[in-house]
Amino acid sequence: MRTLIFIVAFLVSGLTLSAAETKIMIRAKARDAKFIGSSLGGAHIIVRNKVNQQILAEGNTTGSTGNTDLIMKGAKTRGTSITDPQTAGFLASIDINEPTFISIEIVSPFNNKQAQATVTTELWLIPGKHILGDGIILEIPGFIIDILKPRTHQYISLNSIKGKPFPFQANIVMMCGCVVDKNGVWNSDEIEVKGILKKDGQYLKDVTLSLVSTNLFEGSELLNTPGNYELIVYAYHEKSGNTGVDKVNYVVYE
Repeated sequence: MRTLIFIVAFLVSGLTLSAAETKIMIRAKARDAKFIGSSLGGAHIIVRNKVNQQILAEGNTTGSTGNTDLIMKGAKTRGTSITDPQTAGFLASIDINEPTFISIEIVSPFNNKQAQATVTTELWLIPGKHILGDGIILEIPGFIIDILKPRTHQYISLNSIKGKPFPFQANIVMMCGCVVDKNGVWNSDEIEVKGILKKDGQYLKDVTLSLVSTNLFEGSELLNTPGNYELIVYAYHEKSGNTGVDKVNYVVYE
């Protein structure tokens, strides 16, 4: 009996010793933009064993958005890296003793719920065979839009706005937090920004929003009747296919 216990213990010990640390660098990159890192709160990464859904690693990307010239302006050929040591990523360290099929899930931007997108991929991880450098890069499409005016469920007196243009205001950035500006790398002139205005659940009209300063878009419209209003602001970039939406409800009362 003691011999059997010794053999079992030896085999279990052998399996433990054969497990190899395997590192994999995972990065989230905004479509047509840069990497998602500390300045935006990071992208949330979950690495799972595809067979049993066990979480093998989890955390947020940290670091910078990367080098603009390298990512956005440099010529890219096979084998050319688009990251540097400061570029945001999440380094997962996983102990496995045999090839393991994994799934990688990225939720980003983690701190901007209305703009969150989830992207996934799957691959084999081989014990001791690290995936470093640029690593695994997943693309996050879209824009982050925050409506600043009006505020959520703001009550507005009709007398205070009647006969005057009512201002709408939204902040818009790339999914990496990169700035949108006139004639910038992310040119506001190429992005269509509109508000869809509803009253009591019915479509009322479209409102065009234009850039007034970096990331900040404004428009206005006359509101002459009380009711429950909804503003849906969207951004659309035809070249990249990036889109983004935010919504707000507010009340105009007599």
